[in-house]
Amino acid sequence: MEPVGVVLGRRESTPLEFWVGVEEGGLLRLDDLVFAESGGVRYYGMVDRVMKLHEGSQFDSDAFLVRENVLPVNTAYVAHVTVTRLEPEDYLPPEPGAPVYLARGERLLEALYYERMRERLPVGLLRNGEPAYVNLEFLDGRRGGHVNISGISGVAAKTSYALFLLFSLYRSGVLKDAASARTLIFNVKGQDLFYLDRPNALLKDEDREAYRALGLPAEPFDSVGLFAPPRFAPGEGELIPETSGRHEGVIPYHWDLVQFAREGLLPYLFADRGAMTNLGFLIDHVTLRLAQLARDQEGPALLVDDWEGAEAAPVTFDALGKVALSTFDDLVLYLEAKLLGNEAEGEEAKGDPRWIARQHTGTLQAFIRRLRAAAKHVRRLIRGDRPGRPPDPLKSDRQLNVVDIHRLAPQAQMFVVGSLLKEVFTAKEENRYRGKVFVVLDELNKYAPRDGESPIKDILLDIAERGRSLGVILIGAQQTASEVERRVVANAAIRVVGRLDAAEAERPEYRYLPGAFRERALILPQGAVILQQPEVPVPQLVTFPFPAWATKQSEVAEDVSAKTLRDELDL
Repeated sequence: MEPVGVVLGRRESTPLEFWVGVEEGGLLRLDDLVFAESGGVRYYGMVDRVMKLHEGSQFDSDAFLVRENVLPVNTAYVAHVTVTRLEPEDYLPPEPGAPVYLARGERLLEALYYERMRERLPVGLLRNGEPAYVNLEFLDGRRGGHVNISGISGVAAKTSYALFLLFSLYRSGVLKDAASARTLIFNVKGQDLFYLDRPNALLKDEDREAYRALGLPAEPFDSVGLFAPPRFAPGEGELIPETSGRHEGVIPYHWDLVQFAREGLLPYLFADRGAMTNLGFLIDHVTLRLAQLARDQEGPALLVDDWEGAEAAPVTFDALGKVALSTFDDLVLYLEAKLLGNEAEGEEAKGDPRWIARQHTGTLQAFIRRLRAAAKHVRRLIRGDRPGRPPDPLKSDRQLNVVDIHRLAPQAQMFVVGSLLKEVFTAKEENRYRGKVFVVLDELNKYAPRDGESPIKDILLDIAERGRSLGVILIGAQQTASEVERRVVANAAIRVVGRLDAAEAERPEYRYLPGAFRERALILPQGAVILQQPEVPVPQLVTFPFPAWATKQSEVAEDVSAKTLRDELDL
């Protein structure tokens, strides 16, 4: 093994860092892993700075004289190494002149503590083309859990890397109980995730080689369930999913009114419940009353028999004379009657004391105003005209379950995300499902913002703080980690950074990255990320392969072939 350089004596060497003078003809780059042996100690480290300079020149303009061979100089090629490991742990500085070698094979595994990982999950490729790993125990909840990914939208490839992690989990063979694991993915941008089970026609030979280097097949996901909200079509006929492009195998989802009431989903329509203390109390009280009302009902319509003056409202009655609430608008009218009665604007409410809970008229009116505002966004999702069919990844026979919410208004998105996370977390708490559950959620800053309170933020905090012990793992992403609740980000054992905005990179949330890595985050290309994990003391720059699955309709193999044929015929 030929040395790539020697430890410099002109610059200080410590047990934690040293400088390397690169041999003539040698090559050291940022992120290269090296080792040196001195005094019976082996020093492993990563190159985090490289530079070249002329020795023997005094002025900047001397560079022109050197180019013309007028001024004799030597070119120094030096690299700074941050030590990642010492064997044995004798904290002595390396001797100047000690040879330095590139870490390959077993030496590379030792440099990054890979040989101590009993279950190594491939997560990308290092600069030298060898696989990068994370310890599965810090991802699946045994010693740690959760992944947080930050980066600029459209450039950092946050969703692409989250999907690659899932693909590695399911296809590498490292996750022993992969067959029983389930994934819930919220599709928040377009319907690009509706083609995960289709091969990517743009995959090249070098991409397939990258998959081979990682021990993974260059194939699409083979077990995908697709869910989309229904088009609003009240009346007879089957519900039709609202999709653009793919329709095959897409299942429309909704909740019926009895499910909505019995499962206590009302709070997820109120993203700002912390704005008024009394409003939060009223929401909880009405939620409890609705759950009691729906306790022994089958649905889908919610039946009530205590609505005075219902004859004047546009509602229907069942055979026993009970009012059948068959739309979300019916439910709003019913709650308005129970809370406000027939009060005129500015008068004291004369509603049902069992529902009012001694709240002031202003609070009751604020509640109804918010509910009316929500109705136009959720009436197609919460309905009493047919039994509910909400997505249920735990009962699904598919490993990946993609729930499309991108066409929904923000309030409806909050409802869908909150309701599904509540069901998953409750099922795991009650031990109704034993397998691992991975949740992929982009735009965390919207669902778990640093300021304010909301029911969905409470659920995400529960998942972040207690989820790993229950087998619920959050793979969250956002453009700006500085705007996400600190505890959600802090509980992520694996942190990933794509390209960052310059101002965001200076925020305290990224102080775990050395300065050189924060600077590099500003220019990272697509397909490259900086990864930090507990067992490795320095961040790693890794690249991940181009997706083997279609990430949009135009990449689907058969669609591309058909387009090519049409183009040829046009010519």
